[in-house]
Amino acid sequence: MTTGDPIVQALPGRWAQRTGLGLRLSLRRREALAGYLAILPWFLGFLFFAIGPIAASFGLMFVSWEVITPPTWSGLGNFERLLGDSLALISLQNTLFYTVFAVPLNLLAALFAASLLNVGVRGTNVYRAIIYLPSQMPLVASSILWFYIFSPTYGLANGVLGWFGVAPQRWLWDVNLVKASLVIMAVWAFGGAMIIFLAGLQGIPTALYEAAEIDGANTFSRFRLITLPMLSPTIFFNLIVGIIGSFQVFTSVFLMTAGGPGSSSLMLVLYIYRNAFQHFKMGYASVLAWLLFCIVLILTLVQFALSRRWVYYEGETR
Repeated sequence: MTTGDPIVQALPGRWAQRTGLGLRLSLRRREALAGYLAILPWFLGFLFFAIGPIAASFGLMFVSWEVITPPTWSGLGNFERLLGDSLALISLQNTLFYTVFAVPLNLLAALFAASLLNVGVRGTNVYRAIIYLPSQMPLVASSILWFYIFSPTYGLANGVLGWFGVAPQRWLWDVNLVKASLVIMAVWAFGGAMIIFLAGLQGIPTALYEAAEIDGANTFSRFRLITLPMLSPTIFFNLIVGIIGSFQVFTSVFLMTAGGPGSSSLMLVLYIYRNAFQHFKMGYASVLAWLLFCIVLILTLVQFALSRRWVYYEGETR
């Protein structure tokens, strides 16, 4: 029953208004209840499987716990160990190297592929699927594939280099090339970012390009003055997601190099795994996990602060 129903209209004016207001409030409550019930499974999972472990890891930072023994209070002992741990510094440096090179190269490759697909050539859907598939391949399968590609004896990578007269490389077994090999593998799976870029490109009004072309702007000028500003929110989104994902790299490193040779490919998440599930130093692993969280949080906040200078939102006045 609503305020437009004959029964409500037949009531006295003030009573009809109150009745209609009550009906609207009742409808809103039912809609709110339905919404809360819909998100209840996710909320319970988040409460017990996310918030709980997060709170537990915060408490574990101040104890020494080897899983099979009762936890003992250690105060700031885990933090003191972090300050003198050279492997923690090495793993952080390796992760930063991976992020600095993998994220920009991945974004450039994704933007280039999206720009080509946005032209609308014949077979665009086929090319889009071919480019997108590597990003959906299971990490275990893709890691095994790249392990054989980088094989120093019969790998495809050395075969391609041989066409240009370059001597075979050891790739994953070379201290100087192992991180570059992991970056190449990360850039290969740019399909996810490409799809998002393609959606952003297709959302740019064609009238802007037509007006710029009438004014005499060439292809590079249209890309610099129209495409990049209009696409800046999409670039910003992919940048944030890429940085967060690069700091969490684990599976490919664990399967292909296990942090070697030496510690040249030891990443921060892999080092957390070692301390937690190989050395059973849960307290120290929790400190490393919170260090990772703080680094990612700071980088994200910095990116949001800097985005005010280069990210353009349609309809925004500055």
